[in-house]
Amino acid sequence: MGTRSVEQVVDQLRDELGRVGVTLPSLRVDPVSAASDVPYPLVELGRCNVDTAMRLVAVLHEARR
Repeated sequence: MGTRSVEQVVDQLRDELGRVGVTLPSLRVDPVSAASDVPYPLVELGRCNVDTAMRLVAVLHEARR
């Protein structure tokens, strides 16, 4: 998967999280893994505050229903 498509996945993830009220400010393509020879760039979910983590827990819990 190329860097361009990984960026598209990150954009889609950001959009979908936003639709359920979750914002991960540090969401991005990990620059080190994207620049390496290994063909598997990582998506960095980053850090979030407790309120955001609780919102993410609630959304995931609701999705299991």
